[in-house]
Amino acid sequence: MSYIPNENRYGNMIYRRCGRSGLQLPSISLGLWHNFGGVDDYANGRKVILKAFDHGITHFDFANNYGPPYGSAELNFGKLLREDLSAYRDQLVISTKAGYDMWPGPYGNWGSRKYLLASLDQSLERMGLPYVDIFYSHRPDPDTPLEETMGALDYAVRSGKALYAGISNYPAPLARRAFRILRELGTPCLIHQPKYSLLERWVEAELLEELEKEGVGCIAFSPLAQGMLTGKYLKGIPEGSRAQRADGALQAESITPEILEKINRWNRVALERGQTLAQMAISWLLKDPRVTSVLIGARTVEQLEENLKAAYAGGFSKEELNELNA
Repeated sequence: MSYIPNENRYGNMIYRRCGRSGLQLPSISLGLWHNFGGVDDYANGRKVILKAFDHGITHFDFANNYGPPYGSAELNFGKLLREDLSAYRDQLVISTKAGYDMWPGPYGNWGSRKYLLASLDQSLERMGLPYVDIFYSHRPDPDTPLEETMGALDYAVRSGKALYAGISNYPAPLARRAFRILRELGTPCLIHQPKYSLLERWVEAELLEELEKEGVGCIAFSPLAQGMLTGKYLKGIPEGSRAQRADGALQAESITPEILEKINRWNRVALERGQTLAQMAISWLLKDPRVTSVLIGARTVEQLEENLKAAYAGGFSKEELNELNA
């Protein structure tokens, strides 16, 4: 049965302008870091993506090595585009990144012009697209001149293979330099994608202020701290959880007694607000107008729909913020 999207999808989502650009992003975007690779159930992933679009999520975020195996999330999304969403391509914002390990040898990692542009070509081929909307440098490269990395992003835009340039995981001083280089090249940086959550707040020291000054958008990834802010770990590490997997991004040693105490206190605040811990963690990020969008993952349609409720939650009282910051 062919897919027909919800006619009212745009009435069900809040959109925010990305920095000082003309682009608006949904306040909640869908990241395909986990659950959409070659080892996952394609039919389930398809349901989640299409349900996200039904709810007004127009932005889908990738990196070249999302899977596993590497590249398989983009391959699967390319199939879904052909079979379900080809008629709606101009209603989608598709982003991808390069900067982490992708293929063997000296040209499959970091931030050289050769790696970034070769990776972009491969991503476009996997997804069957002539261009992506946003192409990111996924992380700074200590051994490649920043001018070379930013020059590759500029070329990606000028060649028509990307509409906008972005950076991810750049600390504030390096981000400031990157913004200046891109501005001088004539391709201003659209967006920065940092890790940001109740548990990881490094962006508050300097980066958010820099983004506001430069007119660059912010999209927060890992808003639920790899699951620690979902409520799953309130009583420790449950059997079969991500933290028990040796190859997982969340390691058991990260869940310390101090972390458990924090998330249990935050959970009490969430319950008093009538939210789950995960919903409150997302709402907390969206309280800041400098945050354009929050990038969530979802394993199931039910999980997606539950977390989407965070977009419409009320603001935070002074007392709630004090308790969350205590």
